[in-house]
Amino acid sequence: MQKVRDIMTRSPACCGASTSLEEVARMMIVHDCGEIPVLDDLGTPIGVVTDRDICCRTVAQGKNPIEMTAGQVMSTPCVTVNVDDSIHECCEVLESNMIRRVPVVDSKGRCCGIVSQADVARAGDEHETAELVREISRPLQATSTFI
Repeated sequence: MQKVRDIMTRSPACCGASTSLEEVARMMIVHDCGEIPVLDDLGTPIGVVTDRDICCRTVAQGKNPIEMTAGQVMSTPCVTVNVDDSIHECCEVLESNMIRRVPVVDSKGRCCGIVSQADVARAGDEHETAELVREISRPLQATSTFI
């Protein structure tokens, strides 16, 4: 049985809560990713910043992202999976939280990787991948939470 450790991206780009959004966006470009885990001083994930967070929590509200930090727009609480979890368990976490990426933590709770929907698609079986895509793509009711 494959484990999260077998498919995760190791040592992902991460930031702190005080990291500027400009720097977070640059990290996304350099590392070709759409999510940056936000870590505390011990390396424990406290949130994530996604490209969508930047758009919806700054630009869509008329705020200047250049003046903001990761901590101001990050999604919390931070959902994580354990490095020793099975791919099936990881898919359940992604599905139940309707997220496309999830930080991976080691036995001490420190961020050691990240798993994306694409990682599952490359490694998982066709049925599990189809189920994952279907579940995380369910339409949500539109809300005015950010606007």
